[in-house]
Amino acid sequence: MFTGIVTAIGTIQSVEQRGDLRAVIACPFDPAKVDIGASIACSGVCLTVVAKSGTLGAMTFAVDISGETVSRTAPGMWTEGAKLNLEPSLRLGDELGGHIVTGHVDAVGTLADWRPDGDSTRLTIAAPAELAPFIATKGSITVNGVSLTVNQVSDQPDGSVQFELNIIPHTADVTTLGALRQGASVNLEIDTIARYLQRMQTLRAGATAGA
Repeated sequence: MFTGIVTAIGTIQSVEQRGDLRAVIACPFDPAKVDIGASIACSGVCLTVVAKSGTLGAMTFAVDISGETVSRTAPGMWTEGAKLNLEPSLRLGDELGGHIVTGHVDAVGTLADWRPDGDSTRLTIAAPAELAPFIATKGSITVNGVSLTVNQVSDQPDGSVQFELNIIPHTADVTTLGALRQGASVNLEIDTIARYLQRMQTLRAGATAGA
């Protein structure tokens, strides 16, 4: 489990197609504090550390990425030189600074608009119709592994949805979100609580219809 609070930006150092895709990621973590088998969220994708090397501030770790994961995440993100938002899994006693994040991408969205808003940046993201019931004003959503608050929601005629977010300068500096531009693809994970509420509502509606 994660919280959507990014602790470092990593860079994909190399990729190798085996049975699955093997990626080696460089980051400033301390290898002494990262176990083999540990989970690290990489731009919102929960992956398992299968190898590690280096020293404090100059660590590399390897992950295996299945074809299923590649097909369900943002195109082009698993390429050499790509930047990734990194967050180690939550430990007992850690601060829950964002919201509960599983590291399972629900859909890929598209950055529809990018514009300055005071000192911040306002992003408008287009998401597919299947996510529309789970995105609400002042609710939480994870974008490329970053926990964010939805400012405004606009349902589209085709059933899809667009929502707006504000990225403060600090978030832009310590994550990859500051480098996003119009047309970029992003990994989206809906709020876990919203997922269960929608499921409960669906079951309740079905029970009422069958009564």
